[in-house]
Amino acid sequence: MARWARMMIRFRWVVLALWLVAFVAAGTASSGLSNMLTNRFALPGAESEKAADILKDRFGQKPEGSFSLVVTTPPGKAQSLLPQVRAAGARAANELPTGQLTSVRAVSDDVATASIVSKLQTADAKLHTEDMRKAAGSIPGSTTYLTGQAAIEHDLDPVQNHDLLVGELFIAIPIAMLILIYVFGSLAFLLPFMLAAAAIPVTLGLVWIFAHYMTLSTYLQNMVMLIGLGIAIDYTLLMVYRYREEHRSGLSREEAVERTMETAGRAVVFSGTAVAIGLALMLFMPVPFMRGFGLAGLLIPLVSVLAAVTLLPVLLYWLEDRLDRVRFIPKRIADRRADPVHGFWPRLARWIMRRPLRVAGATIAVLLLAAAPIVKIQLTPGSNTGVPQDIQAVKGLNVLAASIGEGAIAPTDIVGDTGRAGGVSDPQVQAALKRLTAQLRRDPEVADVVWGKGPSFVDASGRYFHVSAIGRHDYGMPESQTFVDRLRDDIVPASAFPNGVDVLAGGGPPGGVDFLDMTYGAFPWLVLAVLLLTYGLLVRAFRSILLPLKAIVMNLLSIGAAYGLLVLAFKVGWGKPFGLQQFDQIEGWIPVFLFAMLFGLSMDYEVFLVSRMREEWDKQHDNVAAVAAGLAKTGRLVTAAGIIMFAAFMGFVAGSLVGLQQFGFGLAAAIIIDVTIIRALLVPSVMKLFGRWNWWLPDWAARVARVKPSPLAPKSSPRAALRPAGR
Repeated sequence: MARWARMMIRFRWVVLALWLVAFVAAGTASSGLSNMLTNRFALPGAESEKAADILKDRFGQKPEGSFSLVVTTPPGKAQSLLPQVRAAGARAANELPTGQLTSVRAVSDDVATASIVSKLQTADAKLHTEDMRKAAGSIPGSTTYLTGQAAIEHDLDPVQNHDLLVGELFIAIPIAMLILIYVFGSLAFLLPFMLAAAAIPVTLGLVWIFAHYMTLSTYLQNMVMLIGLGIAIDYTLLMVYRYREEHRSGLSREEAVERTMETAGRAVVFSGTAVAIGLALMLFMPVPFMRGFGLAGLLIPLVSVLAAVTLLPVLLYWLEDRLDRVRFIPKRIADRRADPVHGFWPRLARWIMRRPLRVAGATIAVLLLAAAPIVKIQLTPGSNTGVPQDIQAVKGLNVLAASIGEGAIAPTDIVGDTGRAGGVSDPQVQAALKRLTAQLRRDPEVADVVWGKGPSFVDASGRYFHVSAIGRHDYGMPESQTFVDRLRDDIVPASAFPNGVDVLAGGGPPGGVDFLDMTYGAFPWLVLAVLLLTYGLLVRAFRSILLPLKAIVMNLLSIGAAYGLLVLAFKVGWGKPFGLQQFDQIEGWIPVFLFAMLFGLSMDYEVFLVSRMREEWDKQHDNVAAVAAGLAKTGRLVTAAGIIMFAAFMGFVAGSLVGLQQFGFGLAAAIIIDVTIIRALLVPSVMKLFGRWNWWLPDWAARVARVKPSPLAPKSSPRAALRPAGR
């Protein structure tokens, strides 16, 4: 790392030029990223995906690329206005590539609808929303809405962009600036923002490239920008502070940069790799939607680490001393804060060293209590009820929901393959279809059954049929999910279709059930893989068998506590006084992504803290002194970094989408638990109890990890616990 640092300093102008070019190119490319993102996802191999393929190939329909024109009329006028509704729907369909007007009907005496289908993905279909609205125009005496999943996503894009702007400009960045000014005490607080300004646009540019080939979520842009800000600041904070420590000890600027890269730079590489491992494994999830999260989450730490080991050494060498001369906090106050004997963190370290068993027991009890509500967690594949209700597409959905049911724009699509041309006309198939539609109409969850003659129901060959069941509840609600189970397990078998007829359930509710089944079928294997790979990485980082296991257990405790607090905040409603929406369910992607992200992020602080303790152990071979000194020297940095990350995640909570609120709250809760209860109290107390066993790495394990062994040291004097850190 020292040789690398010298090379970065030597070619500093080349490094700066390359990052400038990358910044401009990536910023230009990613300006159109939001139009390429979607909240719909494919489920390869699932029953609902097979049904979707038949709808697309045989009926020219793709549910996520469909729209509904909703017209509210004076009472009793809906039927008489159908010709005008048909004309408006036809004009709108002409503006949608592959668009077809499939049905026009009065769903009540004051509401009429026109259904428009297409073969487009949501990300492509939503781009035509405004043109379709203009073409549909207005009908005298009525109110017209264009809704559907694509229209809802189109209308939500500016809402999400506004939420991101508010979260960044009014929460994340101001709090980060105040903390960094307090920690650095000088104009050097700008250095972390310089690194973030380099890493975030480049990450978004890379996401833009992959968005051409993968299904990526609309949440990714928010995630990259807010989490990227937190990670970049974390890494910069650690390295800048280490540079200051080395430079003030008498080393030249170049020597201080070299020493920083050998210590803090090495920790950044390990911590960034831990984050990348957690998220890269999501690339192996069976759901492309989740793989998109894994891709973006993988890119964030990798780009940040790349910036930290290339751009940051140049900035430290070139700018840090100059910026440090412009002081906001007098140097004597800053020095007093960093006092290795009388400061807050040294005092806390000594306090913990005197009573480790009580501290460890109390903190573990608090974490288990916070995690307990996880048994009440209820998952949803998504919901249209958790979005702002004042946008046009949602208003149209609400009109439909009041007239038909909440599942109006995401119905259950039942498709059948009779296996031969003209098979739908077979008397046995017709009888089974009558039984199917009759059972559907009797089901308490079904508000309406759409079935009849025409190309929307039987394809041109007569081989395939299509029945649509509109649910009374939104596609992600528990009632919709239990209906899917009844449909597949009871209703379809009881319809007694002839042998050779394959009946599939697709559309909104079945797709949601399949998403949860596929995701959580793979999730345990994801967890196991993350644990194993992280353990191996930390054995190399800490040169210890016990410390990586301790880190894994503590991370699981903090993640479990975050899950429990999610339930309390949203389902129980404890977060309502603080602006959180009360919502019974947690969106299904959130626990998976929280685990992957938090497991990696928590390792940031673990590596920062324990790496410094390892340095102190290698110098003194005194466990108590090493743990106390490590906490005293890094506690303030870890806490400051965690609060900055907490602020970045709270930017999501300030938004108006319940999914983003849940995501941000879960991340923020876990991080604040991690840097207070876990790193500041539980880690040092448990390490005091483990004693010299913390640092043991036998020869055989060292050979496997390809690092230097660490023999078990002789017992040290217990009186070391009473010595002030640094003496």
